[in-house]
Amino acid sequence: MRDVQTPVIPVVGRMIAAHPGTISLGQGVVHYGPPPRVAERVNRVLADAGVDVDRYKLVHGIDELLPGLAAKLMTENGIETGPGAPSRIVVTAGSNMGFLNAVLAVADLGDEVIIQSPYYFNHEMAIAMAGCVAVPVPTDAEYQLDLAAIEAAITDRTRAVVTISPNNPTGAVYSADDLRAVNDLCRRRRIYHISDEAYEYFVYGDRPHFSAGAIDGAADHTISMYSFSKAYGMAGWRVGYMVIPQHLLDAVAKAQDTNLVCPPVLNQHAAAAALEAGRAWCVDRIAAFADVRDLVLGEWATLGDRVTLPQPDGAFYALMRVRTPQTDMQLIERLIADHGVAVMPGSTFGDAAPADHCSLRIAFGALARDTVAEGIGRLVRGIASLVDEA
Repeated sequence: MRDVQTPVIPVVGRMIAAHPGTISLGQGVVHYGPPPRVAERVNRVLADAGVDVDRYKLVHGIDELLPGLAAKLMTENGIETGPGAPSRIVVTAGSNMGFLNAVLAVADLGDEVIIQSPYYFNHEMAIAMAGCVAVPVPTDAEYQLDLAAIEAAITDRTRAVVTISPNNPTGAVYSADDLRAVNDLCRRRRIYHISDEAYEYFVYGDRPHFSAGAIDGAADHTISMYSFSKAYGMAGWRVGYMVIPQHLLDAVAKAQDTNLVCPPVLNQHAAAAALEAGRAWCVDRIAAFADVRDLVLGEWATLGDRVTLPQPDGAFYALMRVRTPQTDMQLIERLIADHGVAVMPGSTFGDAAPADHCSLRIAFGALARDTVAEGIGRLVRGIASLVDEA
């Protein structure tokens, strides 16, 4: 555990607490809460003595939630999970648990899991905690997949290739063609494709989200992961779900039963209520994120060659590289102390910035538009001042 990186969000959080008034563009949460029917359902369930939420339930989820998930997966993702289908749904305590379940199910000690760099740091941490080896493969200059590099990284110890689309931390959205290519590569090399789709509704412009699990013949080697945390504004409820090959159900059930027996039952009822509100409820709220993204890109253009910022087409993140000899944490400390704005260091996401550069992740989902505008303004002025000063 000493070799596992320390999550940076609490570290930056302590810096923010020491400087009241700091606007945080750091943690990846949305600024809105869940659909009103979530509270209504929870209150009704608690008041109904006939609904037993105080006992253990089945490890893979409750009957009040699973049919709705199956319908959503079929309609929106093109993934069949019904009776006789080769895939099964397992409800998890957030998508992070789904990922850890997947690694424990498919990899032995010392096995390798390929992740795309920059990567989601909790994925890298989970792989290390499981006694496995994370193999980062760099993406291209636009943070898109490098298919040749992925194939070159596969060894006889490789057990899975991970993709996150839309992506945290870069905001990149991978094309259907590239995801098909990765999935086919995994099929040919007899390894798993772990497809993290927690930000599936957060897409902008003309690049749609694509689910690898919908590919013909993908069910036997594809693990897909989803979450209620982001689009439904339910991060604290900790409900996610994974779609796994039938042959992995026993292994995943062992991992989940050991970690928490079953996902919290009341929270699963809350997720079922959110699912009734559906995609349309989420998309209505996410629509405003496109304007915020455009605001970020417009402000960033004023910095000229001080920064490089590939256009984010999804999620609510942007990963910029700043021309400075300072480290990312040195820059963040100054931004918080002198300019009242916080972001996250790119190094924690494994970003290999060029020489005399560091990288910073901006999260623009946690704040309403006016507050984001103020935060971005502070960030742009702070970056310009600190780069010119150096």
